[in-house]
Amino acid sequence: MRHRNVIIIGAGPAGLSAGIYARYFGLEASIFEENIPGGLAAEIPLLENYPGFSEGLSGKNLIDRMVEQCKGSKIEICQFEKVLNLHLEGREKIVETDKSKYTADNVIIASGRYPRALGVTGEDIFRGKGVSYCAVCDGTFFRNKKVVVIGEGSPAAEVASYLSELASSVVLICLRPRIEAEKILIERLIAKKAEILNNVEVKELKGDVKIKSVVLFNKKTQEIREIDTDGVFFQLEEAPNSQLAEKAGISINEKGYIIVDEKGRTNIDGIYAVGDVTNHPVKRMVTAAAQAAMAINDILDTSTAAQYQP
Repeated sequence: MRHRNVIIIGAGPAGLSAGIYARYFGLEASIFEENIPGGLAAEIPLLENYPGFSEGLSGKNLIDRMVEQCKGSKIEICQFEKVLNLHLEGREKIVETDKSKYTADNVIIASGRYPRALGVTGEDIFRGKGVSYCAVCDGTFFRNKKVVVIGEGSPAAEVASYLSELASSVVLICLRPRIEAEKILIERLIAKKAEILNNVEVKELKGDVKIKSVVLFNKKTQEIREIDTDGVFFQLEEAPNSQLAEKAGISINEKGYIIVDEKGRTNIDGIYAVGDVTNHPVKRMVTAAAQAAMAINDILDTSTAAQYQP
């Protein structure tokens, strides 16, 4: 079995940052990613608040830069290699993938989150037939067409703003009493004449070969409304990819997020978690990078202390 100082699970912003910092400080690290690098971060249409990019950039653009930095530093990214099991009982951790087994002194879990489905009637039927979970991937198919965005917070507002540059009309449906998004995003949507509907329940998605309409229930007025649309983009609160961690005995909270301290440490020695999969309250790319730096720093401190133990 090949051995590494650090094995990182997930090649999103947190995992890539952990690899960059590990290599910078001379640690042998491998990043395992079952798909392509980036995760949900690569689907962000526009990042306007990432330090150093005053004009903004897409999530994919930032991820591409991180990947290039990893390659330039000769960081191993094991793409399309899925981690199946973690054996964390001993001092030397065993990571089992669908291709091989590896050992490591430390493991950093940066598995992120996945899109949550609403589970409404018609959602599965029209998936790929007008129903989408990625505006960056599918937005151009709806140029000059009517679209609906369903969500609860800033990601939904960001996607609605992005689509308003492409679609003929945009309706943002918020499932909560009000859209919980930054003021600048709301102002931008109003300026672009997007319609915002708060405190509604999606009852059904209707259509024939493709989606044709969305049936809504207004929780305040108790009225039913049907909106014609060519596409529906879901931007609900994501769920954490913590199943592997829970199976290995790592503590999670009631929402499934891995419980960590300020240094990214879990309840098992040598096991860290960083980024959106953790219970850290701020889910941003900049905080994911910061968490990765803290975890690598603690690994360095711990390994140095162990070397000097009498």
